[in-house]
Amino acid sequence: MKKKTKKILLSLSALTVLLFLTGCSKAGLTSDTPGIWNQIVYHFALVIRWLGFGGSIAVGIILFTLLLRLLMFPLMNIQIKSMQKQQELQPQIKAIQAKYPGKDMDSRQMVQQETQKLYSDNGVNMYMGCLPMLVQMPFLYALYQALLNVNFLHQGNFLWFDIGAKDPTLILPILAALFTFASSWLNLKAAPERTGMLYGTTIGMPIFIFFAAWQLSAGISLYWVISNAFQVVQTLIIANPWKIIAKREAKVQAVVDKEKARARALKKATKK
Repeated sequence: MKKKTKKILLSLSALTVLLFLTGCSKAGLTSDTPGIWNQIVYHFALVIRWLGFGGSIAVGIILFTLLLRLLMFPLMNIQIKSMQKQQELQPQIKAIQAKYPGKDMDSRQMVQQETQKLYSDNGVNMYMGCLPMLVQMPFLYALYQALLNVNFLHQGNFLWFDIGAKDPTLILPILAALFTFASSWLNLKAAPERTGMLYGTTIGMPIFIFFAAWQLSAGISLYWVISNAFQVVQTLIIANPWKIIAKREAKVQAVVDKEKARARALKKATKK
C-alpha cells in the first residue's frame, strides 16, 4: 500500500513538473495557440472575462481567484491538518533521533521505522501534506499564466491602477507582501517548535512576493493580494494558532493535574 502511494505521489509530482515546464506560455496567447496546456490557460482567461461583470477584468480576477480558492478549500483543509499533526509530533521525532544518533545504516533504519510507527499510531499520513498541494499547483499556475500571457486580461482600469501596468503607488505589492507575511506568521505561531526554515520562510516569502509584484502587472499583484488574503482567513478558520496553542496548553495542564492528583492520592495512602 505504501509503495502504491509513493508511486501515485511520484506520478503527480512528475505531472506537475511537466505542466510547469510546458506551461511557460508565450505572451499573446490566443484561442489559436497550439498545445493542450495553452488552451487550458486560455479558457481560464475566458472564464475570468466572463466573471468580469460590466466588463471589469479586475472583478473577474477577484471572483475567479475566490472561486478557485473555495474549490480548493477541502484539499487545503487536508493539507493543513496533516502538516499540523506532523508539527505536533516533532518533539517525539527529535527524541527518536536522539535515541539513535548514529549515522550508520542500522541507526537510520531504526529512526525511520520508529518514526513511521509514531505516524501510524497517531493517524498521520506523511504524504497527505504534499498530495493536496500537488493537485492544486496546475490550477493555480494556469491562473497565473492566464494573467501573465493573455492580452485581453491586461486591459482596463480598476480603482487607482491599470490592470496591465505596474501599480505606481506600490499599494498592491505591499498588500500582497503583508498578507503573505500574515499567513506565514500564523503558521509559525502555531508551530510547537520554530525552526530556522520556518523563520526563513516567514521573512523570505513576503520579500520575494513584494519584489515580484513590484515588477509585474497590477492584475497579477491583485491576484496575489486576494489569494493570500484568502489564505489568511482560511488559516484562521482551519488552524487558528491561538486555538491550537490553547488546546496544546490544556493538554499539558491535564497531564500536570493528573500527576498532582496521583501524588495527592499516594500521600493520603501513605498517611493511612
